[in-house]
Amino acid sequence: MTIQMADPSPRKLAKIAGSGYLVIILAGIFAEFIIRSNLIVPGDAAATAHQIIAKEGLFRLSIAGDLVMLLSDVMVACALYFLLKPVSRNLSLLAAFFRLVHSAVYGVNLLNLIFVLQLLEGYSFLGVFETDQLYALAMVFLKAHQYGYDIGLVFFGFHCGVLGYLVFRSGFFPRILGILLGVAAMAYLVNSFARFLMINYQAYESLFAVIVFVPAFVAELSFTLWLLVKGVKISEGNS
Repeated sequence: MTIQMADPSPRKLAKIAGSGYLVIILAGIFAEFIIRSNLIVPGDAAATAHQIIAKEGLFRLSIAGDLVMLLSDVMVACALYFLLKPVSRNLSLLAAFFRLVHSAVYGVNLLNLIFVLQLLEGYSFLGVFETDQLYALAMVFLKAHQYGYDIGLVFFGFHCGVLGYLVFRSGFFPRILGILLGVAAMAYLVNSFARFLMINYQAYESLFAVIVFVPAFVAELSFTLWLLVKGVKISEGNS
């Protein structure tokens, strides 16, 4: 006997995607901007190491926040796939693929933060290194985490581009949401490629942070709130 399971309703999928997106935004801001940005002292490996050692629990909590964000990413990818599949199955699958690759890349990238903890734990086998060398290596892995984050955002940028196109075409949402997501996609891609291509990227890092954060925050928060509050515009026959 074959048991057929019906897809969740579009309204339910919208709520699932919106809830997951809200968790992603809150967990991401909490982990990266509230905790880690206050522990890392740019250009000072010793001060950064002392901060992390003194507040190791917070540093570990930031990693847990990232894990919550990644689990929510998987949920959102699946919900958006089923929600936008009627618009284009292939493009919805492509958008989900890009988002899941981003999650996988960022999940592996979290190992850089684990390596930081390992270097600062004071294990006896690390006695071959001087203290300053351990601090410098910890800073190297923190820098590697930044680069890994931007690699993941290349895939997330393509996800936002495809998602924006689907949202624009769907008729489920105001078209401005699709345009905003498209702008966010460009911002993510410009910033990531600038980090890898510009020799003097550090001099403009603050500017690029604004270029990425503002359009991304506006687009993704607007989309999240619309999913949660308004849901999708569908005919009764498709509900």
